[in-house]
Amino acid sequence: MKKNKKGKVYIIGAGPGDAGLITLKGIECLNEADVVIYDYLVSKDLLKYARSDARLIYAGKQGGAHTLSQWQINDLLAREAKAGNIVARLKGGDPFIFGRGGEEAEKLAENKIPFEIVPGVTSAIAVPAYAGIPLTHRGLTSTVAFVTGHEDPTKEKSDIDWQALAQIGTLVFLMGVKNIEKIVGKLQDNGKSPKTPVALIRWGTTPRQEILEGTLINIVKLAKECKFAPPAILVVGEVVALRDTLQWFDSKPLFGKGVVITRPEKQADDLAKLLIKEGANPIHFPTIKIVPPPSWRKLDAAIKKLEDYDWLIFTSANGVAYFFERLLAKKKDIRDLKSIKICCIGPATAQQVANKGIKVDLVPEKYISEGILKSFSKKNVKGEKFLLVRAAEARDVLPEGLKKHGASVDVATAYVTVNSEKKKNELEELFEKNQVDVITFTSSSTVSNFIKIMGSGFKLPKNVKIACIGPVTAVAAQKAGFSVDIHQEEYTMEGLVRALIEFFKKKPAARKRGKNK
Repeated sequence: MKKNKKGKVYIIGAGPGDAGLITLKGIECLNEADVVIYDYLVSKDLLKYARSDARLIYAGKQGGAHTLSQWQINDLLAREAKAGNIVARLKGGDPFIFGRGGEEAEKLAENKIPFEIVPGVTSAIAVPAYAGIPLTHRGLTSTVAFVTGHEDPTKEKSDIDWQALAQIGTLVFLMGVKNIEKIVGKLQDNGKSPKTPVALIRWGTTPRQEILEGTLINIVKLAKECKFAPPAILVVGEVVALRDTLQWFDSKPLFGKGVVITRPEKQADDLAKLLIKEGANPIHFPTIKIVPPPSWRKLDAAIKKLEDYDWLIFTSANGVAYFFERLLAKKKDIRDLKSIKICCIGPATAQQVANKGIKVDLVPEKYISEGILKSFSKKNVKGEKFLLVRAAEARDVLPEGLKKHGASVDVATAYVTVNSEKKKNELEELFEKNQVDVITFTSSSTVSNFIKIMGSGFKLPKNVKIACIGPVTAVAAQKAGFSVDIHQEEYTMEGLVRALIEFFKKKPAARKRGKNK
């Protein structure tokens, strides 16, 4: 089949780090690709747009340490396309701005392989923008130049006209940290004022963004003192001073906070999006995964006699998903629920039901089993029949409580939570780099499986806080030996993020570079 398929290469600019800055066309090309070849600075979040059956090849090039050399990458692109594959070559920033995309395209043209260039948002403009530095400003300058801070080392002499550059209002040097001493020296030697404001920006557009401000005369000293390392860009010009007024990204309430999400991977996106919106760095470390139960017998039996029930209770969005999956498998649909009232433990679960076009009759004030029980204690449920759809391992507070009120309750297992088998070293490396501020737990099972992964002797670093959704999860965390630092009154993902914001309002900012002038 592949023999008749014609290969093609998309050379795609992935943007500067924030995954949201890739273009729509870039995502479309990723969706089409059989093979994705990506670089070190490409956000790993973009790989989720690749097909599930696509081959992912890391071609990372980091500060001289190359997984694949440039000529090997060129050959790989040609080889994969000749084999009949659609190839997405995912490059940081824009492929034609100091990205060596031109060399890759030349190799493809030489081999008569079809290719397309998908431009990307270059770090040269995006990183200063996220730092609150406009590259041009009517009152300051109308000229800007982009310069590589790392020329081809095989060249006999520099192609950079330093005298001309010194006359330009704003200069942006990409990959400029290693040669910063030479850069600032050349600019001053050619007439640039030593008092010219400059900024070094590391990991720009990401929650790890760090900014070091200074002037041409002192930036080298400051960079050495701070051990400011790549990847970073250098911005030179009076526009840098506008950062005092225009900074916006690193003013977000959770900026730079590393927040570990222990929820299952498929459910983590909602929380991650909320965290990113507030400037945090979500760290996906799922401790559990959701799988079908060993047998559908009880749930299928309940579905068979749906007309017997007065109430259907869902205690999670997972329960909703699996219930409707089995409903369709048993040749039934939402019309079979017409005479049944539905209760959901919280708004997120209720939304999943509403998405099916079904009205939810009851959501308790407190989004826990005790909250459901309290709501039904105000009703006369004696003689009524309930179907409770839930996880295999769950507390019996709800079914036992309903029975005490005279109700009949059938409990049907819809899913099982099992250990995700994540490796503890993934998190330990982040602890060592001081990149974790908070670990979030959203259920008792996320706590227990976290302990299984990390080991019973695990000691939480002193600077890392624990946040839990709901009192039941908090109790599980405390029993595991954790001090729960962050609580919230509303047991939702939105409530959790608000609680994090309130907590860190009272704490000094961490890992932010001091302002140096």
